[in-house]
Amino acid sequence: MSDAAPVSYRVRPRVWIGLAIWVAYVLLVYVVQLLAGVPYTDLGKNGGTLFLGAGLSLIIGTIFLAVTASLLGWWRPALFDRQHSHHRWPIFVPAVMVVALVINLLSTDWASYDGGFFAASIVLLLVGFTEEMTTRGLLLVGLRSRLSEPWVWFITSAAFGLMHLINALSGQSLGLTIQQVGLAFLGGTVFYILRRTTGTLIWAMVLHGFWDFSTFAVGHGTPGPLAALAGAINLIAGILGLIVVAFTFRGVSERTAVPAAHETTEKAAA
Repeated sequence: MSDAAPVSYRVRPRVWIGLAIWVAYVLLVYVVQLLAGVPYTDLGKNGGTLFLGAGLSLIIGTIFLAVTASLLGWWRPALFDRQHSHHRWPIFVPAVMVVALVINLLSTDWASYDGGFFAASIVLLLVGFTEEMTTRGLLLVGLRSRLSEPWVWFITSAAFGLMHLINALSGQSLGLTIQQVGLAFLGGTVFYILRRTTGTLIWAMVLHGFWDFSTFAVGHGTPGPLAALAGAINLIAGILGLIVVAFTFRGVSERTAVPAAHETTEKAAA
């Protein structure tokens, strides 16, 4: 998008609002999953456990985020940057992640799938919308009201990683959860790079959704011999992301721009 007129908001972006949305989403997911009673380690057993343990919270989370974005008037800045990053070549990093995703799909034991598990797996695609909208969408909009873009990248990626800590409360071992948090930080960096190089969060939503779909798919049944390679390539993508992410926020300011009329109204009300 071009750096044209400032966006008009129903509610002016604030850091605390973005953080509050993140906290609310994490708590919502945790409570829904807790009430469903499906341990994290049992999610992939069958279609029923996958839907109750993950899909249901994603559906409710999608509704919550859509309503929140509408009430705040933050849809446009959550989904689109005012400018692409000056350097577009870092897009090769998410392309490496796509390679890992394809290997996952090629390594999946599709014969082990039944209709119920496939349907529940499709619902998992919503994770691309919910987790991206929460972190690199609404939280990002709030952070940009006060912070420079390097901090926006770091905090949104850290928030994305930390939201996975609830998996330890749902039955996953603490060691595996901490490892997952670190990998999610790297993955968040890849998704951030995709947003900055394309100028929109939509492609990050798509890649994120299909990545999670592919990881559950390859873990069902007996994976092919190349399955481990996908994890290694994904790790490489995350490391490369850390190396090149600085190029995506050089020379471009994405700080929240508020119309002068909006600022005048706020000052008059103060």
